Amino acid sequence: MQQGLMQFLPLILLFAIFYFLIIRPQQKAQKEHKQMLESLQKGDKIVTSGGLIAEVLKPEEDFIKIKLNDDTVVKIVKDYIVKKLD
Repeated sequence: MQQGLMQFLPLILLFAIFYFLIIRPQQKAQKEHKQMLESLQKGDKIVTSGGLIAEVLKPEEDFIKIKLNDDTVVKIVKDYIVKKLD
């Protein structure tokens, strides 16, 4: 019985290392990104995945209306917002 457990010990150890170095930090980053998206308000500056810097006009359920310059207002899917500028 104990020898069977000893065979799986390296595999269990490898999974634990994989979890703490890859899976857990990725879940934490996803949670922080989701919180950032939910906290967006009118007037916040954002960066899109295409590298555009814009100002939030109106957060909606799945989309956000943003202003690129004085004349251009577009809707963007929330998934394409990378970060919020301070």
